[in-house]
Amino acid sequence: MPISSEPTAQDVLQRVFGYDHFRGHQADVVNQVVAGGDALVLMPTGGGKSLCFQIPALVRAGTGVVVSPLIALMQDQVDALTELGVRAAYLNSTQDMATVREVEHAFVSGQLDMLYVAPERLLTDRCLSLLARGNISLFAIDEAHCVSQWGHDFRPEYLGLSLLGERWPDVPRIALTATATEATRIEIIERLGLHDAQVFVSSFDRPNIRYRIVEKNDPRRQLLDFVKNEHAGDAGVIYCMSRNKVEETAEFLCQQGIDAMAYHAGMDAQRRAANQARFLREDGVVMVATIAFGMGIDKPDVRFVAHLDMPKSVEGYYQETGRAGRDGLPAQAWMAYGLQDVVQQRRMIDESTGDDAYKRRSAAMLDAMLGLCETVSCRRTRLLNYFGQVSTACGNCDTCLEPPQAWDGTIAAQKALSAVYRMWKERGQRFGTAHLIDLLRGKKTEKIGQNRHDELSVFGIGADLSDNEWRSVLRQLIAQGLLSVDHESFGTLGLTEASRAVLKGEHTLMLRREPPKPARGRGSSTSTRTKAPAIVLPPAAEPVFAALRSWRASIAKEHGVPAYVIFHDATLREIALVHPESLEDLEGITGVGARKLEAYGEDILRCVGEL
Repeated sequence: MPISSEPTAQDVLQRVFGYDHFRGHQADVVNQVVAGGDALVLMPTGGGKSLCFQIPALVRAGTGVVVSPLIALMQDQVDALTELGVRAAYLNSTQDMATVREVEHAFVSGQLDMLYVAPERLLTDRCLSLLARGNISLFAIDEAHCVSQWGHDFRPEYLGLSLLGERWPDVPRIALTATATEATRIEIIERLGLHDAQVFVSSFDRPNIRYRIVEKNDPRRQLLDFVKNEHAGDAGVIYCMSRNKVEETAEFLCQQGIDAMAYHAGMDAQRRAANQARFLREDGVVMVATIAFGMGIDKPDVRFVAHLDMPKSVEGYYQETGRAGRDGLPAQAWMAYGLQDVVQQRRMIDESTGDDAYKRRSAAMLDAMLGLCETVSCRRTRLLNYFGQVSTACGNCDTCLEPPQAWDGTIAAQKALSAVYRMWKERGQRFGTAHLIDLLRGKKTEKIGQNRHDELSVFGIGADLSDNEWRSVLRQLIAQGLLSVDHESFGTLGLTEASRAVLKGEHTLMLRREPPKPARGRGSSTSTRTKAPAIVLPPAAEPVFAALRSWRASIAKEHGVPAYVIFHDATLREIALVHPESLEDLEGITGVGARKLEAYGEDILRCVGEL
């Protein structure tokens, strides 16, 4: 990709990628790697991590070798680089032997600027032998958090990547991730042997994403309201814990007129690949998926990410919600959360085959996630603090926009804990949350009568709170470890060591109370007040933008790539606003590099000039 005999990083940034300026730490990272130094880069999704290794690979002599964990991700990046005139290729299991040999020959003969390889393939004798015969400019290890055994996306094959530094000590290595706590950063450095690497930590904040967590109350209907009322026609991702729930939710949304598809590891590979390709290439498609979907997905215009089940950790939540709004435009992260989420996650840890250390770490990660769900303060502040970043209230999350109340729940907690104690002490019995609420509320159900629980002194002592309020109290008591759940006994409740201090009045317990819900009329939405700001163009620019999108769609179809590989919406919006009349006018627009100007400039001017 000859842009000059000795291109500088700034040359490559402008002429290949069409950007005038580096952002954040990008320039420092690029300079470090171009000079031959190692780097560990922590940068949020959409922050421009890829440029941190793509530009050095084009400046330094040789081929940049990129370790990428997913086939879809490497295919996307190679498509995008090829559109820019970069000589890029990949090696993965989708290729036949003839194609593999072609790519290998191109690498050895110096005809590639970049080569993407999955970690499993890279560690084979054939691939290591291939790399030894070529000239390597750098190694980039993308999604580096996969090396952490405590992380949410652990990949065992990443543990072998330390050999890159051993076999090629003079080749710079750059490891990149969007999600890593201080402990995970240390683990990445240790396991990849990056002890001399310079560490670059950018802000974890994604200010364009609005975070919202709602209390579950018919979650499927809540999801439908959210999608229909706030994101009709938008691309989005909906995460569910189980494969069955994925299939059922996708079918339900389709029945309601939403263009939704399913994705999970239990589907055959051909159907998974077809659904993912359609999601990437078409506008307004909703993907319902397990966490098997999404790592490294580059689609920039995902306007929302929703969770119907609570993630296991803050890292997982941040990674998954980070797939929204990669283009920097307003997006939403929405989650429905309830008592069953707490019970289910606790059960999964208790029933895990991991050792005690694993269970303790998993419980700590869950506690942090529960804290994010139950917080009465700014969610973004809580989220960023988890990654060691101090911030102030954002004004763009549900707790900032509709602040919940913090109330002294000590007496309510004592009532609940006393009821659990009395059932066990006086009857030798343990029951679940529904029965406990009936007991506290003084409901004379058949089950209450059969067990003579209406004779207990605690019967009816909680009549001052509604069923929903008690569910919230019990959820928070379980979340805080003040009530235990025995899953072998059908989810019955028991006391814990921590319960004693509350029962004795030694500990004041502040709980979260949801803000009152506005009255709902037919067809109304309970969430319109937190709707993300609309993305608008001046009236005169709207038809130009629509025409450019239509032109882009036809080009993308012709090239067999997602539309955003041709141009991002942000670039088309800028073109619509500028209304260029010459190629010189187009040159200064973000995202229009030399290759794209040459390939598409005249077409764009024709498209704009016809309106």
